[in-house]
Amino acid sequence: MTELNADTKHHARPHQRQASTSQSTSQQTWRYAVAGLSASLVGLGLARFAYTPLIPALIAAKWFSASDVVYLGAANLAGYLAGALAARAGAARIGAVRSLRIMMLLATVSFFASSHPVSFTWFFVWRFLAGFTGGIIMVLAASVVLPHTSPAKRGIVGGVIFAGVGLGVAASGTLVPLLLQQGLPQSWYGLGAFSGLLTLVSWRNWPAEAKTDAAPVPHPAKQRHTSPAAQALLVQYGLNAVALVPHMVFIVDFVARGLGQGIAAGSRYWVLYGLGAIVGPLVTGHLGDRAGFGPALRAAFLVEAAAVLLPTVSTAPVSLIVSSVVVGGFTPGIVPLVLGRIHELVPHSTEQQRTTWSHATTSFALFQAAAAYGFSWLYAHTGGDYLVLFALGGGAVVLALAIDLAMALTTRKA
Repeated sequence: MTELNADTKHHARPHQRQASTSQSTSQQTWRYAVAGLSASLVGLGLARFAYTPLIPALIAAKWFSASDVVYLGAANLAGYLAGALAARAGAARIGAVRSLRIMMLLATVSFFASSHPVSFTWFFVWRFLAGFTGGIIMVLAASVVLPHTSPAKRGIVGGVIFAGVGLGVAASGTLVPLLLQQGLPQSWYGLGAFSGLLTLVSWRNWPAEAKTDAAPVPHPAKQRHTSPAAQALLVQYGLNAVALVPHMVFIVDFVARGLGQGIAAGSRYWVLYGLGAIVGPLVTGHLGDRAGFGPALRAAFLVEAAAVLLPTVSTAPVSLIVSSVVVGGFTPGIVPLVLGRIHELVPHSTEQQRTTWSHATTSFALFQAAAAYGFSWLYAHTGGDYLVLFALGGGAVVLALAIDLAMALTTRKA
């Protein structure tokens, strides 16, 4: 009997060790995911989206004219494009994790630097740099964390990382009106303090071995040929960026000034947008894990098109609530779907997956910056006709869906 007990214990220990190792790995995965969430919250949720609920206040305080404020918002998107282009080179030079830490610090500084209207140029530079941090974080955060995640959980972990965007939107929509009661400079101080706290929280939670993610960018001649489906996905992701711009840049001002409901009402819709953005990537990531990322992405384009176009049909509160929540959900929610789709289309090369994701982020940023400046021009030259912008955004995502369906039919015939 003693020998039997000893033998049982002998066999139990490996299982216990295996369970302990599995639990430890799971804890590490979620710790890394929290670091990624903090980074996306700072670089995207706050550095980009906290500006939107501040737009009416900046105009009311006469810091800048209405057209200047819109162009300053577009400067952030131009910075995002520059960051997306520079991300891999920066990671190769100083390491991905170090790049992420520096960008979070730079985003924090940008809030304090924006606390006084020194000049249009000063503000433009800091809005550009705030966008720059977001572009680098978008490219690097997921590529640092996901290699340490099991394939079955990549959708949901990616959703957690990019839920930080929604948390930032919701936080800015909630905090900014409260901070504005103390004054416009105090609003920037509060956002800077929040950003600094998140930077400290994430500092030691990145994967220690993530420096291997900063491998030098391969020579173009050594890169594998990108499939037509992957090339089409880059265009679709860019068109999706165009669709998001009307809500991302104009929704608060549309409600506050376009519909005459005031800043408080505009901020409430921004909070709804943020709540959608919190839930969106978790839902889409889970859906991609369960149904496959191709079908999930197709369904996302269809639902998103309807939501973007909804304000052109009705500006009733229910319509605006649905539109804000759904488009908010897809703002970060499209990201885990595209990431997962890239892993499906490029299944056997981690480096090629990272390269394709970098190209996808660049495409998104390029289309988004072009749309932001183009829509800003249209806004100024149509006397503030917001509905034209929503119609163009909806048309862009309808085109993305059409390309996806055409690629599916072409593949089937082949």
